[in-house]
Amino acid sequence: MVKAEPTWRTLDFISDLHLQAGEPATFAAWQRYLAGTPADALFILGDLFEVWVGDDITTAGTDPDAAFARQCQQVLQATSARLPVYFMHGNRDFLLGEHFAEACGMTLLPDPTALDFDGQRCLLSHGDALCLGDVAYQQFRLQVRTSAWQAQFLAKPLAERQAIARGLRAESAARKHSGASYADVDAATAMTWLRAHGASTLVHGHTHHPQDHLLDAAAQPPWRRVVLSDWDALARPPRLEVLRLQAGHAPRRVALAA
Repeated sequence: MVKAEPTWRTLDFISDLHLQAGEPATFAAWQRYLAGTPADALFILGDLFEVWVGDDITTAGTDPDAAFARQCQQVLQATSARLPVYFMHGNRDFLLGEHFAEACGMTLLPDPTALDFDGQRCLLSHGDALCLGDVAYQQFRLQVRTSAWQAQFLAKPLAERQAIARGLRAESAARKHSGASYADVDAATAMTWLRAHGASTLVHGHTHHPQDHLLDAAAQPPWRRVVLSDWDALARPPRLEVLRLQAGHAPRRVALAA
């Protein structure tokens, strides 16, 4: 659980930026945002990176992905010097480890994590674990989140890991272009999570469908599910959105300039 510091008045939440060397516009927008955010704390709820094949990527010499990872590390270091930065794994960057997090000054969070702020409790998640309708993905997720699988994968040479990641990304892109539908969050399970953690609002990403869902209007306060946007600076219009919580105010979505 994260308990907000008494001095915190503004919290920012982002997810699904899918940062990669081949999309510099989104990286530049993220860098500008971090340099100017008024937040007292930042929560990154997964898929900050399009892919993460291990923390040793930062030491891989002149590899383009390595240079980009080091650049991201520098941006995160500068941000964490000004405000606390919390990171939760997504389905693309679940191999991001303690070494990189420490180098960036980030605090790793388990999924889910309860957050107490302004007299209310939110529950934070990436969201993929709640998409129960995608049975094949849930089986894959169960496998790759084990310490044994991760140790075996990280023991492979970096080039081999990168090739495997490219293959998985190509499969994902092909499925997306085929028009295949993706499972959304299971509402009943989301409510079970909220009940178990004594929270009234679930904040998550993953689905790329930003929306506010009312789960239980009769509850006091009403139970809600707030979905974060993904980021794409080259989309028309650009998708560069931050969810901002300010003490004494309802959550609001802040659209950034491209």
